[in-house]
Amino acid sequence: MEGSVLTVNWGGFSENWTPGAEMEAGDMRVPYENLVARVDGEIEPVLATEWEQTDEELTLTLREGVTFHDGTPFDAEAVKVNIETIQDTPGPYSGPFQVIESIDVVDDVTVRFNLSRPVPSLLTTLSTRAAPMGSPAAIEDGSIAQAPVGTGPWAYDAGASVPGTRMSFTLFEDYWGEEVGYETINIVAITEDNAATAALTSGEIDLTDTETTQFSQIDSAGNLERTSYPAIRNNLMFFDRGPGGMFEDVEVRQAACYAIDTKVLAEIEPDWTVKTQHFDEGDQGYNPEIKGYPHDSERAQELYAEAGKPALDAEMLAAPFNERQMQIYAEQMGELGMEITVQSAPPPQFFSEWNSGRYPLGLGGNDELTPYDWYLSWFAADAPGNPSGVESDALKAAADKAITAGTSEDADALWAEVTKVISDEALTCAHVAGEDLLAWNSASVTGVDAPREEWETHLVNYRDLRPADS
Repeated sequence: MEGSVLTVNWGGFSENWTPGAEMEAGDMRVPYENLVARVDGEIEPVLATEWEQTDEELTLTLREGVTFHDGTPFDAEAVKVNIETIQDTPGPYSGPFQVIESIDVVDDVTVRFNLSRPVPSLLTTLSTRAAPMGSPAAIEDGSIAQAPVGTGPWAYDAGASVPGTRMSFTLFEDYWGEEVGYETINIVAITEDNAATAALTSGEIDLTDTETTQFSQIDSAGNLERTSYPAIRNNLMFFDRGPGGMFEDVEVRQAACYAIDTKVLAEIEPDWTVKTQHFDEGDQGYNPEIKGYPHDSERAQELYAEAGKPALDAEMLAAPFNERQMQIYAEQMGELGMEITVQSAPPPQFFSEWNSGRYPLGLGGNDELTPYDWYLSWFAADAPGNPSGVESDALKAAADKAITAGTSEDADALWAEVTKVISDEALTCAHVAGEDLLAWNSASVTGVDAPREEWETHLVNYRDLRPADS
């Protein structure tokens, strides 16, 4: 392992590394760790070793002997700082943590979250990229935004990094956990797919995300392999639905939804699958009664006419990886008479602005694993992903019942009703599920497989990777 270097291309870098900011999983999970992990639906220890939860509180026992990369101890106070930072950070991750009314530092290795209501999904949320643990010292001085400081096996090496070109992470000698396969991980940003494939073939990089357009070149190269895994739940969101907003009228939203034909996208991009709703059968929140909005031009025209055919001139923000999809949707809504333009931005700007309220509608991934988190992130009146601040009485009543049900037998049916209201009100639509495509040079790296974490993009199980010659 000594001297071993893994070079990974994810096509860009996270703009902000502060816990609570919207980081790509492939970036975040190099320096950071979570309190717990969720593997095959079960919660497993990471930085927390034990937990006890009631309707009123969640108490965590923390792993001893853990330090952050800057030497700051990992303890109950550090957890308190991180959770409060996530709560106060604008973005989709803060919503589910508002249920934590206060945090008690019981002792160095015991922290208690006092809850305003029952929240059976809190441990699941703590396992996701919503809740990495960062150094409280780096959070306090603000340096963590550009220089991540976590507890993971690899620490950020500013001296070996080149801004905008390479982020380098080197082995953290005081890491508490098991030995890993690489001494150094370099993350690079090759944005053009052909260039990334060429760099993979030549050995300049070891692993990259890729696109279906590259498959023939990858498959014809003797030293390249590829795989895929379900990573993206993607849907259209209507943000300007407050009083006087472009999408205040439910019939306008429904018309836009019926105008979109997601099958066109699936025909062009075969790694996308058309869905009727956010959750899959077997998940809490799935509702078999939801039929979604299958493409129906006639119905779209009827609804738009009933709404008075308001003049719409709206702009969506796109990134290179979803601009084509947005253009398709914009053209389809344009057939109704809606003027929808797509503005392209680099990924860091896209992630920080697409759902900020600056744009009346947007297209993005929702990686929430539970309907509780999904609702609190995007649809509740105070959800960070709901800049309009508007929530119908019907939705609030349904959500209140589901939340109050906690872990009772009634909870599944009640959450299914919440997702039905969200669909009926056309707060979101055009659901598709996409795969992340990984390619790697088998002459340089082994152990590549789909990540353990669910619905996280641009990710690989870094700890499982080994140099091919080891």
